[in-house]
Parts: sequence; C-alpha cells; structure tokens
Amino acid sequence: MSQKFQVDGMSCSHCAESVTQAVRQVDPEAQVTVDLPTGHVDVLTHQPREDIRLAIENAGYRAA
Repeated sequence: MSQKFQVDGMSCSHCAESVTQAVRQVDPEAQVTVDLPTGHVDVLTHQPREDIRLAIENAGYRAA
C-alpha cells in the first residue's frame, strides 16, 4: 500500500537518508522515495500508516 507524507525539517541528503532508515526500521523491505524540495515522502509498505509516521517523527522530523 502506498502512503504519502508531508515531512517538515528535511534539508539535505542526510535528512532524506535518516527518514529512509527510520522507515526501514519498521519495514526493512519498504520502498521509500524522498523529494527534498517539496518535503514529500512516498512509502510503499504493508505496515500501518501510524507506525510509519511515528518512525519518521522519532527520527526528528514532523510528518503529516
């Protein structure tokens, strides 16, 4: 299932990698696409949306 998030606080490739790694701690096989200029993060996963959102927020970013 595809999930879309608006993530605030990402400004560089390290931020994008941090978000990707946070998602993959919940689902190691998730496909994560980060668009830094817009702050959009698309996640292809079967995990609950709330689990993915919390993982992103626990990495230090705001996700909606």
